[in-house]
Amino acid sequence: MTAVITAFERSPDGGRGLARDTRIRWALEEAGQAYEVRLVSFAAMKEPAHLALHPFGQIPTYEDDGLALFETGAVVLHIAERHGVLLPEDAAGRARAISWMFAALNTVEPPILEREMATYMERDRRWHAERLPLLEDRIRDRLDRLSARLGEADWLDGAFSAGDLMMASVLLRLKSSGLLEAFPNLAAYLARAEARPAYQRAFAAQLAVFNGAGA
Repeated sequence: MTAVITAFERSPDGGRGLARDTRIRWALEEAGQAYEVRLVSFAAMKEPAHLALHPFGQIPTYEDDGLALFETGAVVLHIAERHGVLLPEDAAGRARAISWMFAALNTVEPPILEREMATYMERDRRWHAERLPLLEDRIRDRLDRLSARLGEADWLDGAFSAGDLMMASVLLRLKSSGLLEAFPNLAAYLARAEARPAYQRAFAAQLAVFNGAGA
């Protein structure tokens, strides 16, 4: 059975590959698995049919052989385990890769998302100019520690893994911020991830939806 994922009918990310369905597309491409995409509108995301798949009315969702999942971390982990990709064969290496998945989503991404929300939704507030530098300092602290851990290695722990896929997906949100410029090894790390053929295919597929919606 071919997996089915949901994605924005009209993605707000401007075709930059930031919508979270790109992460699942990327994992499926790394696994060499075909998949179908069901596009949903913002209105449809709040209707019972979609809420049955994602109780918080968001995207993406994943359906395959009677299994329905939500949350990109859970979906990427499921794809990795089911298809034997993106995770080391040894138990310790597998556990470390999963730890990096959690680190990407729980430690690195939250301050990045908070900065985005402040940039787009609080720009006209009188305290915005004072708050933004504080948010960026939190991000720099995370990047500084991540940079130190990565060092001159290509990937976070040996070969490219689901941990790298999630971490690179998170760092993509900073490409236009200028915050990565102070961390050349992280910028190079992200460029390596973006150069992977599987990512290129996932990005092209998500961009095609955006361009089609804008036509």
